[in-house]
Amino acid sequence: MTGNNLIQIALIILFLPLLGFTVTLFLAKKVKKIFLFETFILIVSFILSVALVFFKLNYFSQTTFTGEVNWINLGSISIDLGVMVDNIAVLMIFVVSLISMLVHLFSIAYMHGDKRYNRYFAYLGIFTFSMNGIVFTHNILMMYIFWELVGLSSYLLIGFWFEKKSASDAGKKAFIVNRVGDLGFFSGILILFATYHTFTFDKIFHQISLGVIPFNSEFWLTVTGILIFAGAIGKSAQFPLHVWLPDAMEGPTPVSALIHAATMVAAGVYLIIRVFPILTGNALEFIAIIGALSAFIPATIAITQNDIKKVLAYSTVSQLGYMVMALGVGAYKFAFFHLVTHAFFKAALFLGSGSVIHAMHHEQDIRKMGGLRKKLPLTYATFLISTLAISGVPLTSGFLSKDGILAGTFAFGNLTGQWFFAFVGFLVALVTAFYMFRLVILTFHGEPRDKEKFDHAHESPFVMVMPLVVLATLSIFIWYTPNPFNPEQGWFLSKWVKAPTIVTPQDARYSFLKSDEIKPEANVPTVQNVPAQTTQEINGSEEEVTFSKTYTEAMEHAHIPAMMLSLGLAGIGILFAFMFYQWKKLDPDKLAEKINPLYKLSLNKWYFDEIYDATFVALTLGISKLFAWFDNYIIDGIVNGSAALTKQVSNFSGKFDNIVVDGVVNGAAYLSGIVGLMFRRLQTGKVQTYIVLVVFSLVIILFIFKSF
Repeated sequence: MTGNNLIQIALIILFLPLLGFTVTLFLAKKVKKIFLFETFILIVSFILSVALVFFKLNYFSQTTFTGEVNWINLGSISIDLGVMVDNIAVLMIFVVSLISMLVHLFSIAYMHGDKRYNRYFAYLGIFTFSMNGIVFTHNILMMYIFWELVGLSSYLLIGFWFEKKSASDAGKKAFIVNRVGDLGFFSGILILFATYHTFTFDKIFHQISLGVIPFNSEFWLTVTGILIFAGAIGKSAQFPLHVWLPDAMEGPTPVSALIHAATMVAAGVYLIIRVFPILTGNALEFIAIIGALSAFIPATIAITQNDIKKVLAYSTVSQLGYMVMALGVGAYKFAFFHLVTHAFFKAALFLGSGSVIHAMHHEQDIRKMGGLRKKLPLTYATFLISTLAISGVPLTSGFLSKDGILAGTFAFGNLTGQWFFAFVGFLVALVTAFYMFRLVILTFHGEPRDKEKFDHAHESPFVMVMPLVVLATLSIFIWYTPNPFNPEQGWFLSKWVKAPTIVTPQDARYSFLKSDEIKPEANVPTVQNVPAQTTQEINGSEEEVTFSKTYTEAMEHAHIPAMMLSLGLAGIGILFAFMFYQWKKLDPDKLAEKINPLYKLSLNKWYFDEIYDATFVALTLGISKLFAWFDNYIIDGIVNGSAALTKQVSNFSGKFDNIVVDGVVNGAAYLSGIVGLMFRRLQTGKVQTYIVLVVFSLVIILFIFKSF
C-alpha cells in the first residue's frame, strides 16, 4: 500500500455516492428496488473508508498525501483541484460513511411506502457525495463548491415532503439563512485569492508563515478569518443563524440524523479545523464568543420544548457551540474529538427518535408518550446510552470529549483570567444533562399518556434497530482509549490527532494573551516558522515555546478539577430531571408559573423568529414592496406612458398620412386627371384642327413677344 493507493481509494470513496445518485435518480421510475443499488454503493464506500483509515493510521500516520490536477490556467490565474488524505480527513470520512450507510439501512423500513421512495435515496446519495468532497478537498475553493452542493442537497431533503407547507417553508428557510453565511465565506475566499493567488491550504499557510498577509494588515487577516467563519455560522447553525435548524426537523427523521446531527452541521466545525492555522487571536476570540452563545442559548430553549426532534435539534446547536467554543479557546484536538463522538451518539438519538415516532404512528409530542421502554426495549437501551454520553457520564465517549473541552476552557481561564467560557461550558453541561433526561423520562418512563397509541406501539424492525445498536456501541469509551477518565492516554488523540502548526504572526494570533495577565509560571506563546524578531521578550530573554505546549500543560493541570466539576454538575442536572419528572417531588408547572417570563422566553425560543420576522424579514418585505411599487408606478408608468404617447403620436401620424399626405397625393392625381380630360378633348385626330391650333398658338406667342 502506497500513498498513491490511498489517493485512489479516496477518489473512489468520493465518487461512488455520485454514481449511486445518478443511477438511482434516472432509474427511479423504471426499477422498483433501485434504492438497493444506492444502499449497496454506501456499504462499499464504508468498507473502503475502513480500509483507508486502517492503512493511513497504522502505516502513514505522520504523512499527508495530496493529489491534484490543474483545472484552470489563464496566465497568472491557475486553479488546482485535488484531494488531501491526512488523519483528520480519514477519521472524518469514516464518520460520514458509517452514518450515511446506517441512515440508508434505517430508511429502508422507515420510509417504506413513500411515493417518492427511490428519489429519497438518490438525494441521500448526492448529499453524501457533497460531504465527501468537503472532507477530502485540499483547497478552499473546492470546499466552497461542495459546500454549496451540500446546501442544495439539504434543501431537497428538508423539503422532501414539499406538499406540506411547513416542510417547503423549512427547506427555503434553511437555504436562505445558509446563503447569508456563505456570502461571508465567499468574500473571505476572494480576499485569500487576491492576496495569495492560490486556493490551496498548504500554499496559503506557507505564505502566511513568511509574513504575507492581506493588505499588509493584521486587521484584514482577522477579518478574513471571521468572514470564512461566517460560512460555519450558517452551516453549523451557530448564533445568530441558528434559526433554520429546528425548522429543518420537518424533513424525514433519518435525514435529521444524517444532516442535522452528524455530517452537514459538522461541516462548519470541520471548516474551522481546516483553516485553524490562519486564524488570528482576535478571530479566535470572536469564534469562542459565538460558540459560547450558541452553546448556552439553545440549551436553555431545549428545556421547555415538547417535540422530541426539536429537543434534539436545539441540543445539536448547543453541542456544536461547544465544539466552536473549544476551537476558539485553543482546544483543537478535543473539538475534533467531540465532533466524532457527538456524531455517533447524536445520530443514535435522532434515529432513536425516529424509532419512537414510527412506533407511535408519527406522534412527536413527548407529552403524549410515556412508558415506551416496555414496548421498545432496544430503542430505549440505545437511547439511554446515547443520553448518558451527551450528558458526560463516565464510561461514555461524550464524557471524554466534553471533559477535554471543559478542561480547555478551564485552562484558558487559568492562563488569561477570562473565565466566561469556562462558566458557560460548565453551566451548559448541567442544563444538557437536565433536558436530555427530561426527554428520556417523559418518553420512556412512567405511565403511557396516550393509551391507544401505546397499545399499538411495538419495537422497530431489525433494519431500524441495528443502526441504533451500532451507534450506541460507538458511544462507549473503549473505542477511543483504554483509560475511561483520560482520552490523552489512548490511541485516538495522542497518536492520530495533532494540533496544527501555528503560522500566523504572534501579535495577531495571541493579542488576547497580555503579558500582565499570564501567570508567572506560564510561558508566553510564540510561533513556529516565524522570524525570531516576532517573539516577545520576558525579563530580557526571548522565549520560543509554542502556545500549544503551554496550553497542553495547562490543560493537564485543569483535567482533574474540570472533570470533578463537570461530573458534579451533570449529576445535579440528572437529579433535578428525576425530581421533576420521575419522582414528582417538584412540580414543573408551578415552577413555570413562578418564573413565567423566563419560561415563556424559553418556550418561545427567545423570540428569535419573531424578532427576525419583525426586522430582517419585515425589512426585506418592505423593501420588496417599495421596489414593487416603484416598478408598478414608476418603471411601468414610464413604460406605459411611453406606450400611450407613442400610440397618440402614431394616431396623429396616421391621420396626417391619411388626410394630408394622401390628400396631396390624391389631389395631384385628381388634378392630373382633370387636366388630362381637358387636353383629351383637343385630341380630335383632324389635321385641320391641329393646324388651326398651331396658328392660334403662334398668334398668341407673337402677341406676347410684342407686348414685351
